[in-house]
Amino acid sequence: MLFAKVWTFWIAVPLAAGAVLFVLAIIGGYLLKVVKPKYPPRNQA
Repeated sequence: MLFAKVWTFWIAVPLAAGAVLFVLAIIGGYLLKVVKPKYPPRNQA
């Protein structure tokens, strides 16, 4: 039973980190592909 508790705890860490990185990647991709083209960079010249 102890092994199950330890396994559950340690597998939760990479799963949670992966979920957070996945959400950040989705938000970043949305900003790059959808929002950025709506606001093109201004010419500095």
